Amino acid sequence: MSNPSIHPTAIIEAGAKIGDRVNIGPFCHIGSEAVIGNDVEIASHVVILGATTLGDGAEVFPHAILGGDPQNTKHKGGRTTLIIGKNCVIREGVTMHRGTDSSRGTTTVGDNCMFLAYSHVAHDCEIGNSVTFSNNVMIGGHVTIGNNVIIGGGAALHQFVRVGHHAFIGGLAAVALDVIPYGMVIGNHAYLGGLNIVGMKRSGMARPEIHNMRRAVRMLFDRSKPVRARADDVREAFPQSPAVADLIDFITTDTKRAYCTPPLGSGIETSDSDDKS
Repeated sequence: MSNPSIHPTAIIEAGAKIGDRVNIGPFCHIGSEAVIGNDVEIASHVVILGATTLGDGAEVFPHAILGGDPQNTKHKGGRTTLIIGKNCVIREGVTMHRGTDSSRGTTTVGDNCMFLAYSHVAHDCEIGNSVTFSNNVMIGGHVTIGNNVIIGGGAALHQFVRVGHHAFIGGLAAVALDVIPYGMVIGNHAYLGGLNIVGMKRSGMARPEIHNMRRAVRMLFDRSKPVRARADDVREAFPQSPAVADLIDFITTDTKRAYCTPPLGSGIETSDSDDKS
């Protein structure tokens, strides 16, 4: 250990690796295989179990439990991991589980993520950078979430769902199907309500590309053909658009789920209130 500040009531098991300038509060329990990066702040009553790595600059609030066993009956007790990136904020009561020894074997969280109170990350998930979970968000095992995704309070994601980068999931949504990049889904069960135009602008996407995406999404979900069958038509219609190519690559990747689509009989909203183009 190098220069950590550890409260006398905290339990640090032999073998744990604690970085520089780490503060560990009262009544914490850090397991023997834990690796804590530099400049980490761990408040009171935090539990870090198993082979869990917590990246530099993390801030963990009271009663978070990181690295618990996977809630999966196929897990037979083998060594699996939880890897959390740099500068993540993990609020009160958050739970994250390690991977399953019969599957991916690791749960990974990217850099600069924020997990608000009582949100849950299940086994074998893969979460990108700059992802936000609002309060009480729950995701099942094997979920994949791209960069810059925002998930509203109380939303739940079914196991094996994929969420594309820069997507927005509304509060209390029940997401049982894949969500396209830049998609915006709401409802129970969740449906595709439009594109996350605000997120597209914040990402620096140029206006012509936003227009390409609007037209491509309308074409993709026009119901004249199944979504995957329409994918080739959309790619051919926008051969010079990197954003559309990215969308079609997501659609044509093998997956265990279908896709969130607009409600039957409705169009898809692809604008926002401040878009004057």
